[in-house]
Amino acid sequence: MDNLFWIAPVLIGFFILLPNVHAETITQNLEGGMNVEITYPEEAIVGRHGIVSILVQNNGWEDKQDISFIFSSQDNTLITETSNSITIDKLSQGGSYGGNVEFLIPKETSSGIHFLNLKYSHILVANNETPQPAIFHDIAIPITIKDNVSVLISTKTPESIFANAEFPIEVELVPEDITISDVSIKIIPPKDIEFRGETLHTFSTIEKNTPIRITSQIITPNKEVNIEHKLPFEIIVGYTDDVGAEKTESQTVSVVLRPRTFMELTTDGGIWLGEFFIAPYVSLGTIIGIPAGALISLLIRRNQNAGKKHRKKKKI
Repeated sequence: MDNLFWIAPVLIGFFILLPNVHAETITQNLEGGMNVEITYPEEAIVGRHGIVSILVQNNGWEDKQDISFIFSSQDNTLITETSNSITIDKLSQGGSYGGNVEFLIPKETSSGIHFLNLKYSHILVANNETPQPAIFHDIAIPITIKDNVSVLISTKTPESIFANAEFPIEVELVPEDITISDVSIKIIPPKDIEFRGETLHTFSTIEKNTPIRITSQIITPNKEVNIEHKLPFEIIVGYTDDVGAEKTESQTVSVVLRPRTFMELTTDGGIWLGEFFIAPYVSLGTIIGIPAGALISLLIRRNQNAGKKHRKKKKI
């Protein structure tokens, strides 16, 4: 009964300490019906802490005693903080135990896969009376070490845009490794480009691995362009990380501004026919009622303009 009393709060800690970790689990079915689960972070960040949790269950019908978990790191890249071991005096049939070991990744640790080594042992008590020789198992726990936290910025824009229209721009932000706070997302457009909607968005907190999306509308200038060229849009993200440091991430995307073709559909449902714009709220009957001569004259004017440009080039 005494064992059960102090095991219970440790098991509660097992679930509280690992709520948001991208975790992996190693399961070992060992002699005498001993089932061991080791839960560890798939990735860890230089200068940060990590937690490895164990849960051991005695599914056999004989008692086990002197159960131990001893953690070590051959290259000292994963340093346990308080104790490098977990020991259990005795587990009876059906008994279980959970515990945690916290480790630190030193700042000089190189990025890549490192191993936290675990030596496990227990003694089986035959017929619950006679202790047998201890059995040992070595388990390697792979943990990928990263230099910095990852805050991913993904921007979606149209492949190309044209004058006198609106186009959407969407920015998605995902903090992969940590929860971030005091977050700002700013879109800096090129000259002559305006926005419908905010270009600065702020968030008090964004939880780890939770995507946040913002959308605005690009408003292109009324003046037509004769040749296509690229327009740069800069996305700047500022935030405070989990240790209180202020960080900035940025991304630049380019959108092609091109001449408008004879027929163009706009994102709000409108249609450009040459220089004639049919608004999205115009009824189908009105569109059908547009004189055919108006459309033909648009085509003729377009061909004449194209012919003039061709003759000018030929003169040169």
